[in-house]
Amino acid sequence: MNKIRFTLNHQSIELETNPSRRLLDVLRNDYQLTGPKEGCGEGECGGCGVLLDGHIVNSCCLPVGSVHGREVITIEAFSKTEQFNVLTEAFSYEGAVQCGICTPGMIIASQSLLAKNPQPNEMEIRIGLSGNLCRCTGYNMIVKAVQRAAKRGEGLW
Repeated sequence: MNKIRFTLNHQSIELETNPSRRLLDVLRNDYQLTGPKEGCGEGECGGCGVLLDGHIVNSCCLPVGSVHGREVITIEAFSKTEQFNVLTEAFSYEGAVQCGICTPGMIIASQSLLAKNPQPNEMEIRIGLSGNLCRCTGYNMIVKAVQRAAKRGEGLW
């Protein structure tokens, strides 16, 4: 057991645990943050996406020990921002949400992309979201939603 200190959703955390535990398990089981989802468990689907120091990571593949001294933001904290409102309105308008399983990861991936590149072209959006799978909606509507958010979100990122 090791003490791991990090910032989780803007709060300082000190956790005594096995540093090899998956961050996803810590988020869901220890802190009841259920936005990040277990999809594939191999880092292929993006359902477990969180922001680590502003960059998207798959929490199912990340040992919690690797977040020591760093900042983790989940969809729960991001949902309290204006950027979240812009993105979810765009996703809704474009019909880019159906079952909702992939939505938290898609929103986090979209934020990560738009924070780095506020005006991405279609190919940059597709590359930025390439680690996230959607089995219902189809990627064209999701790409359009990110384009809409980028147009509306100017100055927010």
